[in-house]
Amino acid sequence: MTAANSSSPLDLLRTMTLIREAELRLAQLFADGEVPGFIHLSVGQEGVAAGVCAALSSTDTLASNHRGHGHALAKGLDLERFFLEIMGKAEGMCQGRGGSMHVADAAVGMLGANGIVGAGLPIAVGSALAHQVRKSGAIATVFFGDGALAEGVMHESFNLASIWRLPVLFVCENNGWSEFSPTSKQLAADPCALALSHRIAARSVDGNDVLAVHEMALVLVDEIREGGGPRFLECRTTRVRGHFEGDPQKYREAADAARSEDDPIGRLERRLTADGVPAPDIEAATREAKRRVDAAVRRARSGTAPAFDAALRDVYAPSEAAP
Repeated sequence: MTAANSSSPLDLLRTMTLIREAELRLAQLFADGEVPGFIHLSVGQEGVAAGVCAALSSTDTLASNHRGHGHALAKGLDLERFFLEIMGKAEGMCQGRGGSMHVADAAVGMLGANGIVGAGLPIAVGSALAHQVRKSGAIATVFFGDGALAEGVMHESFNLASIWRLPVLFVCENNGWSEFSPTSKQLAADPCALALSHRIAARSVDGNDVLAVHEMALVLVDEIREGGGPRFLECRTTRVRGHFEGDPQKYREAADAARSEDDPIGRLERRLTADGVPAPDIEAATREAKRRVDAAVRRARSGTAPAFDAALRDVYAPSEAAP
């Protein structure tokens, strides 16, 4: 079995600040018309992606959702190719075809983001079955929001994973909102209770405390690798921005979206300061993230547009000409 990884608090800070800087730049690029389509940002939820992915190995697989930039970057996607993809360039990891909601890279185990609510769940279950059959020692992980808990495919995925004792970690990012509706008005059950009803061991943590997320993820990943079957992790977090970029958020109070004490980056920075970590070491994380994002955006802007005649390539299997 491959042992789970463990990252230092500074490593976790670097990952979170990279996600934050990348997404804030994407928001600017989207506003300026340089990003096609819609984007859904995970600002405020970086602790979940960083904490969980730091517990995974390079051979583990991951399925994401429409708010998947943080998961992709935390799993190790190349930053330049990430921006090339989202900006619709041919040099992107999916040749500019996938964009924000379908970014993927099998080389690092990223099976893809997904624009359909809950659709990553069966993909991860299938990947976990492959790991089990091949006896690879790897596990599958899937991120989904609380909105997916009301989807039928979630119950089907939980059921199969439990019956077959598949090596899969279900991670629910409970940010309190299902698009424009508060969780309390669209979900009658407790998230952990849903998992437990399928005989899946479940834990709940403060998703804005990256150290707590990472610690619990390490425990659950180890249990899965040891043959314990699937595990469920609820991360209670905060969706700072709207459902999509440009969402006026008229359905929520302004104060609800801007509680600085809940910010996972600020919380970890204060913790590091209290633990005696020098301020320059803490500040270096943001400087390095900005530098890397600046370089990635410059590269993406110089990328080439995909050729239209290649749009159908790899979509249909070639067929033999009729006699």
